[in-house]
Amino acid sequence: QVQMVASGGGSVQAGGSLRLSCAASGYRFGGYCMGWFRQAPGQEREGVATIQSTGTQSYEDFVKGRFTIFQDLAKTTLYLQMNSLKPEDTAMYYCAALRVGCPLPGDARGQGTLVTVSS
Repeated sequence: QVQMVASGGGSVQAGGSLRLSCAASGYRFGGYCMGWFRQAPGQEREGVATIQSTGTQSYEDFVKGRFTIFQDLAKTTLYLQMNSLKPEDTAMYYCAALRVGCPLPGDARGQGTLVTVSS
């Protein structure tokens, strides 16, 4: 499994925006399904959004209309544009990629990035 490194987290006020990035050195992810996941303190890791190799995106209800998952044209970097952030979005965010099937929360084992949203 590819070890992914997420970055771009930070501290913002509610209503603000952040863009997260995720990559793995030397990898191109054409043909992969990729996803973003998050884990809040004391909570289980949960899915946020996925993007299939076809470009089809899916989102959990709690981020629909606020978050957008996308890749660069070279398929080297996965992004998560997060708008209208809420305090409940505070979590460590991770990404994962699989060549067969789409990743699940347990597949997100790489380096995460912390997002803190204050009210």
